[in-house]
Amino acid sequence: MNRVGLGAAAALCLVPSMAAAERQTPSGYAVPRYITLKFGNVNARAGPGDDHKLLFVYRAKGLPLQVIAETTAWRRVCDPEGQVAWIHKRLTDGRRTVINVRKTPAPIYRSAKADATPTAYLNVRAMAELDRCEKGWCRVKVPGAKGWVPVGSLWGTSDALQCR
Repeated sequence: MNRVGLGAAAALCLVPSMAAAERQTPSGYAVPRYITLKFGNVNARAGPGDDHKLLFVYRAKGLPLQVIAETTAWRRVCDPEGQVAWIHKRLTDGRRTVINVRKTPAPIYRSAKADATPTAYLNVRAMAELDRCEKGWCRVKVPGAKGWVPVGSLWGTSDALQCR
């Protein structure tokens, strides 16, 4: 089955990784953590290896995914729709993006304050660059706009495990 693209990816920027993992991982990075798809055509498999069943194909460069397990070469990921699959690490990027999975456009605020004015809206299924998160807010960028969203208002801003 082919996965339909989920929106245009914006340019990406690096952000620091999450807190250190409680257990050692092959990569040395925390699990769970977020990554993005480096390419617009990525095979998602039932297990960590090319010999495992092909479940579907991601067709959205820049799509945010949450790593929930890993081997030396493979990452078990959870996508914004809650599906879990294995993808090869060479197909991923450590840069962060977020996606609006709500049924309405998500406001992007001028400042990180509850009474701030929205300066733009992120359309349904649209992606944005994640710059950084602090004090319950995350700074995002899209072409022509940047601003703040509350943590958890877009998929990819919460440190919580998104699926198992």
